[in-house]
Amino acid sequence: MTPENLPIEQYDDQLAEKTARLTAMMTPFQAPAPEVFRSPVSHYRMRAEFRVWHDEGDLYHIMFDQQTKARVRVDQFPAASELINRLMPVLIAAIKEEPVLRRKIFQIDYLSTRSGKLITSLLYHRKLDDEWTAAATLLRDKLRQDGFDIQLIGRAAKTKIMLDEDYVDEVLPVAGRDMIYRQVENSFTQPNAEMNIKMLEWALGITEGSTGDLLELYCGNGNFSLALARNFNRVLATEIAKPSVAAAQYNIEANQIDNVQIIRMAAEDFTQAMNGVREFHRLKDVDLSGYDCNTIFVDPPRSGLDEDTVKMVQGYDRILYISCNPDTLCANLETLSQTHRLTKLALFDQFPYTHHMECGVLLEKI
Repeated sequence: MTPENLPIEQYDDQLAEKTARLTAMMTPFQAPAPEVFRSPVSHYRMRAEFRVWHDEGDLYHIMFDQQTKARVRVDQFPAASELINRLMPVLIAAIKEEPVLRRKIFQIDYLSTRSGKLITSLLYHRKLDDEWTAAATLLRDKLRQDGFDIQLIGRAAKTKIMLDEDYVDEVLPVAGRDMIYRQVENSFTQPNAEMNIKMLEWALGITEGSTGDLLELYCGNGNFSLALARNFNRVLATEIAKPSVAAAQYNIEANQIDNVQIIRMAAEDFTQAMNGVREFHRLKDVDLSGYDCNTIFVDPPRSGLDEDTVKMVQGYDRILYISCNPDTLCANLETLSQTHRLTKLALFDQFPYTHHMECGVLLEKI
């Protein structure tokens, strides 16, 4: 596979291989057959990053082949959204013609939304000044005249220049409701919007009729917290990244949700607080004892849950676990399966044509 040529005719085969691989990995835990959620076969990534190559009088996007590390020119990228693909040639042509924007640019990052908005970040190996800001403003205005709803950002060492905002607001239709999600430049967002919708709806479906409250670790911008709020009395969620917490607070207001509370705290620290190991000042106004959380939701990084957090989540009746790395999920399940049985399994093809899998499990106390 090359960046400009997706093996669409192989999609069904690659999804079948992932399904078989995940089924085999989950067999030791007596898992049910997985529900399998297909991705669009192209234009599924809402974000993309490219290095910029200077070639005498030419300028173009490149990627590096993961196996050979060879440089590959990329003029179109069918894995990315149609919006990103429309912008790529227009943007690179404009930068090529403007020396102030072209000089020592080395990377372009794109973030798009289903709702037609874009953030584009231009990264440089030089200091950015007023001359750059003036040229970038003209570029932004021209792109907007061309029909792009775009925010433009310049980045260099210890420098970030925002011409307007550093975020866009996405709208996702989730089980009959339009959910607004603020997405911040250079912060984590789910890369495959259609898969994200399916993950949210799957999580909603399997928690329908829940009683009590929900505790969520690693909540990001509130992606799952806000969607799941309709199934629980209250939601208490933790996140360490300050921009994500700010976005989550905005999303709570934008969606008019009144039963979600976000705490800026690492999952590992929250575990220590729950276990009484340490007291934290930021929890002084939070009455943890007032929550009746019998369900916990976790969507950890690729490294999975640390040992103490695994032990902590075992105290809950139900564990809803979304994983971007089934290997670390299986490692966690070695412990979790001692107290819980795996009752639901799902495969979300978040990363088509790659080895990577995203999956979800529901564990219920034995």
